[in-house]
Amino acid sequence: MRNELWALSMVDAAALIAARDLKPSEYAASALARFEAAEPLIHAFVSVDAETVMHEARLQDEKRSGVLRGIPVAIKDIFDVAGTPTGCGSRAMASSPPAAVDAAAVAHLRSTGAIVFGKTATHELACGVYTPPTRNPWDLERSPGGSSGGSGAAVAAGIVPGAIGSDTGGSIRIPASHCGLVGLKPTYGRISRRGALALSWSLDHVGTLTRTVEDAALMFSVLAGPDPTDRTTLERPYLPEPLLPAKDPVRGLRIGILDGAPFSPMEPDVKNGLTACLKRLQQEGIEVVEVKVPELQTCLAAEFAIVAAEAASYHESRIQHSADLIGADVRGLLETGLLLPASLYLRAQKTRSVIQRALKTLFASQRLNALVAPTVPARAQKWDQLDYEFAEGTEPVIQALVRTTAPFNLAGLPAVAVPVGVSGSGFPLSVQVVARPFDEQTALRMALAIQRTTGRIESPNVLQTASGN
Repeated sequence: MRNELWALSMVDAAALIAARDLKPSEYAASALARFEAAEPLIHAFVSVDAETVMHEARLQDEKRSGVLRGIPVAIKDIFDVAGTPTGCGSRAMASSPPAAVDAAAVAHLRSTGAIVFGKTATHELACGVYTPPTRNPWDLERSPGGSSGGSGAAVAAGIVPGAIGSDTGGSIRIPASHCGLVGLKPTYGRISRRGALALSWSLDHVGTLTRTVEDAALMFSVLAGPDPTDRTTLERPYLPEPLLPAKDPVRGLRIGILDGAPFSPMEPDVKNGLTACLKRLQQEGIEVVEVKVPELQTCLAAEFAIVAAEAASYHESRIQHSADLIGADVRGLLETGLLLPASLYLRAQKTRSVIQRALKTLFASQRLNALVAPTVPARAQKWDQLDYEFAEGTEPVIQALVRTTAPFNLAGLPAVAVPVGVSGSGFPLSVQVVARPFDEQTALRMALAIQRTTGRIESPNVLQTASGN
C-alpha cells in the first residue's frame, strides 16, 4: 500500500483510477488504514462499515466508467444512506430505523462510482458550530466548526478526499475555514435536499467539503440538478462544460470587497489574510473595489428568527415527546421558535427580501462579477470557549461565526470558502467568494485563482499534530 495516497486530491485519485494506475480497492484500503490511525484522535465518524467499503471497492475494480469511480466519500449524518440509521447527532433520534433508500445527493454520488465510506458527526440536528466530540485536525483542542464538523475533520485529516454537508447559516463554510478546506454552498435549489433532515427548509443548502477547488467543482458537477421529488430544486440550464476551463484568464474581472458590518470586527490575522489575498488578485489583473451593504446589518436577526420558527415547526413532535433527549442549546432554540409569533417570522422573511434585493442591486450597479469577504472573522474556537475577544469588544462564538456566512443563505447565493494561507500561529485563513444566483462557475473560477496565487494549503498530518511533531 502506498503511504502517500491519503494526501491525493479527488481529481488526482480519479485520474489514477481511470488510467488503471490505482485500484479502487487499494485506495479504499488506504483510506481505511488512515481511518484506523486518525479516527481515535478526531472522532469524525459515527459509522464506518469496513467490510462494505471494501466490497464496494472491489466491485469498482471491475468497472470501467464513472467520474468518481472508486472514490471514497463521507456523508454527513443528516443524509439518508440505505441500510444505515440517520441519527443527526441527537439522542432524540438514536432509535431511528435504517433508511430504506439513499438521499438524492448520496444516490448521485453512487451513480458515478463513488463509495460511501461512512457517516460523519454533526452538531445536533445540524444546528450549531461546535460538533462535539469531533476534534479539529489542525489543533485537537479546538472545534472543527459546525454543523458539518465531522465532514470537515474527515477531509482535513486525509481519511477521504471529499464529503457532503449542509449549510443553513454557514455549516459548510465554517468547518471549511476552521479546517483549511474548500467549502461550496451552491445556489439555493441547485442540489436536491430529498432524504436530508431539514433544519430550516427555506435556508438549507446541500454542498461539499474538499481539499481543492477542482475537487469541489467535480463533486458539484455530479450533485447539481433538478429533482421532481424536491419542489425546492429549480430547473436551470445544464452546467457549463468544462466547469473550470484549463486555461481561464481572470484578468479584467471585477470583485467587490464587503466592508463594515457584519464582516467587522475580525481578528488581525484574518484581516491580514484577506488583505494579502486581495493584493495577489490585483497582481493578476483583477479589479478590486470596496463596497458596503447596510441592509446586511439585520441579517443575524432575520437568520435566527427564520431558523427558530422553521426548525421548531419541523421538530415540534420531538420537542413535545423527547425534549429531555435534546441538548440544551438546540432545545432552547426550538422552544423559542414555538413561541415566535407569525408576525415576527413574516417580518424576518421581509427583511430577507430586502437583503436579496440589496445584493442584486449591488452586483448590477457596481458591475461586479463576484464578492469577497472573510469566511469567518476568527480562528477555530476552543471547546470551552463561549466568546471571542475582539478589539471592539466581546461577542458570542455562534454570533461571530454566523454573521459573516448567514447573509448568503438568506440571499440564496453561491458561496465558496477557500483557504488563503496559514497564520503565524499556525491556523488556516479563509475567504469566501460569492457570485450571482446560479453562477457557481464564476465563484469557482475566482476561488481557483485564489488557490493558484496562494498555493494549495496542505492538510495537517493529524498523527504528527497529536504527537506534537
